Amino acid sequence: MINADIENDVTSSHRNLVETERVEETTGWIKCRTVLGIMGLLGFANVYAMRVNLSVAIVAMINSTEPLPSNDTTLDVCPTSLPSNNTIPPKQGEFNWTAEQQSIILGSFFYGYVLTQIPGGRIAEMFGGKLVYGIGVLLTAVFTILSPIAAYIDFKFFIVVRVLEGLGEGVTYPAMHAMLSRWIPPLERSKFAAYVYAGSNIGTVISLPISGWLCTLDFAGGWPLCFYIFGGLGIIWFIAWMFLIYDTPQKHPRICPKEVEFITESIGVQEEHRQSIPWCKFLTCLPLWAILIAQCGQSWLFYTQLTELPTYMNNILHFDIVSNARLLALPYLSSWVAGIGISIFADWLLAKGWISRLNSMKLWNTVGSFIPALGLLGIAWAGCDRLSVMLLLTITSAFGGAVYAGNQMNHINLSPQFAGTMYGITNAASNICGFMAPYVIGLIISDTQQTLGQWREVFYLAAAIDLGANLFYLFFASTEEQYTICETLHVNT
Repeated sequence: MINADIENDVTSSHRNLVETERVEETTGWIKCRTVLGIMGLLGFANVYAMRVNLSVAIVAMINSTEPLPSNDTTLDVCPTSLPSNNTIPPKQGEFNWTAEQQSIILGSFFYGYVLTQIPGGRIAEMFGGKLVYGIGVLLTAVFTILSPIAAYIDFKFFIVVRVLEGLGEGVTYPAMHAMLSRWIPPLERSKFAAYVYAGSNIGTVISLPISGWLCTLDFAGGWPLCFYIFGGLGIIWFIAWMFLIYDTPQKHPRICPKEVEFITESIGVQEEHRQSIPWCKFLTCLPLWAILIAQCGQSWLFYTQLTELPTYMNNILHFDIVSNARLLALPYLSSWVAGIGISIFADWLLAKGWISRLNSMKLWNTVGSFIPALGLLGIAWAGCDRLSVMLLLTITSAFGGAVYAGNQMNHINLSPQFAGTMYGITNAASNICGFMAPYVIGLIISDTQQTLGQWREVFYLAAAIDLGANLFYLFFASTEEQYTICETLHVNT
């Protein structure tokens, strides 16, 4: 086994040296795959803006009539006085939803989201990812616009609309993965993954503070604007996407021939594949399980922060809704910037041949899991020190961006032909945490008197799951093409 690992590392290093010898010579001021990266980034920014605005809006939607915690130090709560110059009076919402109902609403998006992951990836592999990704964003936008109407009609109808929104967005990640496997050379994948998938951080950074500000407006009821504006931007993006993007380099009518040649020499011609999926082989592929479990751990921690921290900051730290939203955007901003920097550095190390692809992915996956988990543990013990909480959250979340150089592109190494389906499998499993985490947190957190002790249990649980999942990845991850999945796969030289 050790000899095999050494041989694999030498082979990977040899491939890296071969790849670095290729010099791309293109004409024109922008490459077509760069346009794909920009539009993909904007697409993910849109869908995440439409996904996370509810985390802020729900604070304004709820009519919380219970008394705020007092300054009694015998209670495990924070004092209500704010060390700020906040002049925005609190506004009472229109819905009397319990903490458990709020958790169901926050998690309902993911009931639909996990269902279309695998079909989305498979359809993108068979027919191309352009239309699959585009329609996914479009459907997300339409149901986002319908969300306020559904909330006013009925609590259950609101849940149905959120589930349908999740169904639309569920195809986006696996469809994009299928497209990147056909467009992006191996030594650019970490960097491109950081650019494109970090659109989720950009969308979150933009959506949270703007949503917080919109919730304070009297125009159109305030919080419904969060859904109308971001949903409208999603529809505009869809029109641009359909005009600018194509499924493969070979199908693009305006691409430079030199760019097509460079991509083809790097990865071959990755056209649509319609052979049957070897499901049994997937189930016995341990490296695929390593990716799946790693993503599950990271998703539990991520969704604990994404869906529940606005509630924590409002109910425990007592930030007003505008300060809440602005401060919560900082960790995603730091994750976006650091993620791009780390991914560029990771690709540079690979190009130099100083680290094998497998060790690179294990290293950065550990960084992207370990440090944010430690940060969450620090937040659990920072208590009511608001400054320490925000510093810990912002600094440690920056290292969360390392996952783009970690497991995010590992599927393409295992099987380029089935990269979309494999990403759909792992992303579907990991996003079950999208509704499991809020549900479990709803069971831990009290309806009547939320305490620091209850929230510490939430943070401990998220950190433990993330760290345990990363250990599994360290033991069983691989970057070798899995011949057991499909014997007809080719090794790119």
